[in-house]
Amino acid sequence: MATPPPMGPPGNPMFEGGGPPPPPQPPGTDMTGICFRDQLWLNTYPLDRNLVFDYFAMSPFYDWTCNNEQLRVRSVHPLDISNLTKMTGIEYILSEVLEPHLFVIRKQKRDSPEKVTPMLAYYILDGSIYQAPQLCNVFAARIGRTLHHIQKAFTIAASKLEKIGYVDAENESEVLESKVSKETIDLKEVKRIDMILASLQRKLPPAPPPPPFPEGYVPPPTSETEEGTDTKEGTGTQAPTSDPIIDQGPSKRMKF
Repeated sequence: MATPPPMGPPGNPMFEGGGPPPPPQPPGTDMTGICFRDQLWLNTYPLDRNLVFDYFAMSPFYDWTCNNEQLRVRSVHPLDISNLTKMTGIEYILSEVLEPHLFVIRKQKRDSPEKVTPMLAYYILDGSIYQAPQLCNVFAARIGRTLHHIQKAFTIAASKLEKIGYVDAENESEVLESKVSKETIDLKEVKRIDMILASLQRKLPPAPPPPPFPEGYVPPPTSETEEGTDTKEGTGTQAPTSDPIIDQGPSKRMKF
């Protein structure tokens, strides 16, 4: 079994993208914008749960004042939980493992064997080490991105609605012009129709006279007959001045 080389403070590890490594950051600093990877170490040693902490200790994310470093000095495995629970202070634990691709390391502060306070999380994905962003930063980034897309969508919708309103106004003006043109009266056409109706009236025979009134028919009383009741009693029944069939309609015609 291969043994890792002796560890000390980081000297010149290799970072993705080339160039010298950044200066050591104080513990708790936001370093989500950097990524650590040492390809030479990965080509020499296997990346598993036994050696992953030695690989993590080479990165700038590692706090050399942690309890794990004290265990390494005493030649004890740095992730031995039985020894870590007897100490207080900053420590790292291996929370999730999916060999050999993913390792999640959590940084926490231990106040007692039962009481710990999570601080930060780091993950090693296919040999590259990253600092996991905090949940509040994730929510802020997602909300900001969502608001950007919503604002962009409203801007596009407003521009399209303005174009639709402009087209509708043009269509309304065209419809009004077409209505005005359709409602224009052609006097020549009116005269021609009048001439056709007059010629048909001359060709048709005259209307026949109304039929005589039946015997015993009494016209309905009217205001004129009520005013002159006395005069009408003396003169007797008189023929109505209008056609009762036309005046009363077919529903009031007398049946024989």
